[in-house]
This record gives sequence, C-alpha cells and structure tokens, in this order.
Amino acid sequence: MSTPSRVVAVLAFALTTQLPAMASAEDLTILAGDLPPMFNADGTGREAEVITTVMERCGHSVTFEIQPFTRHWKTYANGKGDGVATVPLGMPLDGHQSEVYIQYQNGVSSLTEAGASYADLGSLSGQSVIAFMGASEILPGLKDAVPSFKSYKEVADQIGQSRMIFGKRVNAVIGDGMIFAEYNRQLRDQADDLMFDPNQGVTFQAIFAPSDYGMNFRSEALTADFNRCYSEASADGTIDAINKKWADQYRDTLGTQYLGH
Repeated sequence: MSTPSRVVAVLAFALTTQLPAMASAEDLTILAGDLPPMFNADGTGREAEVITTVMERCGHSVTFEIQPFTRHWKTYANGKGDGVATVPLGMPLDGHQSEVYIQYQNGVSSLTEAGASYADLGSLSGQSVIAFMGASEILPGLKDAVPSFKSYKEVADQIGQSRMIFGKRVNAVIGDGMIFAEYNRQLRDQADDLMFDPNQGVTFQAIFAPSDYGMNFRSEALTADFNRCYSEASADGTIDAINKKWADQYRDTLGTQYLGH
C-alpha cells in the first residue's frame, strides 16, 4: 500500500471508531401506557407523535402496543418490545434509558364557578380532593399535605375523577391537566346519559414542577439514535410545535398553565 493510501485508510479507521454506533433502520414495537391524549388506543397522541417523529427522523418506523399504565413497564421487563415509553428517570428497568423527551404537568383542576385559587398544596386545606393512583408517592409534598384535606382518595379510573368534579362530589382533582381535560371531553360526548352537566367550566392550575420521563430501549444504539434525533427535533422547533398543537386542543381548561404552552 502506498504512503498516501495508508494515510487515508488510517484516517478513515480513526473517524469510524470515534463515531457513535447507529442502529440500522427498524420497525420498532414500543410499549406504551393507555393515557389519552398522550397515547390513544389507535396509536396517536401527544407523546406518541413525539416518539414517532423522533424515530422517523432516525429512519425507524414505530408501532405502539398500548396497555394499562404501569403494566407496559412489566411487559417490557418480561422481555417484550424493543422499547418502552414514559419511564421515570432512574427507574430500574432493563436496557438503556434515553434523556428526557417528554414532560407531564400535574396540578389542581376545579370547577371555574367555585372561584377557588389553588396556588399550592396548602390552599387545599379543608377541601375534598381526588387524585390518580399513586399520586401521593410521586408528587412532592402531597403525602404530607393529605392530613390537612377534608378527604382524599386515589382512583385508577381517571374518567371517574371527571365524573366526581362535575357531580360536585369533590372540590379539586390532582393530576396531569391535559389528561384530565381529555377525559372531560370524552364525558361531553356522553352528555345525554349523565346526571350532571359535563360542560361546566374547569380551571387548571399547575402547582407542581413538570415531571420528566425518558424512553428505555434494549439496544444502546437505538437509545443513541433517539437522543440524537430528539436533540435535532428540539433544536429546530419540531418538538415545541407538537406540544403546543396538543395543548391548544384543551386551551379552555389549561389556559397557559401547561408547560408554558
């Protein structure tokens, strides 16, 4: 091999060894929780759109397998799927965790006509409160505040929270504002069968810091792809546009309280 050819070969080897591993194009199965409008039954949704957009930028296609929330983590842990969505940062789970790609915004929702202003957990003292299952273990300060409430209950059926607030059986609902607003929308479609008015105005107030989530992939190369392509999509405004588009659908409830959108 001549000296110039040898130099070119050495440089090419040095460059390839310094580049991160890139996964070849794949059709990926991603396990996701049944949390409309983050993930809808048909595979659409705010979070679904973020993941699909990012992976398509990397040359991958995505199929979502929707399961009850938290079960999707167990299914992934049992060896199914190429990746799993909505994983709390640091959660001990197989594979390689991505950087933060989605945030949920928990807060307090109440009937607008009540005129209540819930700026913090202390404002809920003496109130009847309902929340999603496990909220007191997840949301900072909530467990300590519960004894000051008139009543407190956690339920897995989140549309039940909407029923209770519209039926005036509780004063406030703690949970993600967009998820709550979507279940309100679903109740409006059932208006003829309800014993209460689901068109009552609802106000959301974000009293918690946003909750960060990552993806877990079995492949380190896929994780690197996801991080790289998410960074690109975030830098050019694509991610922000997706989040704003979904928040705009629930603006009557969220106002400007959902992650600044």
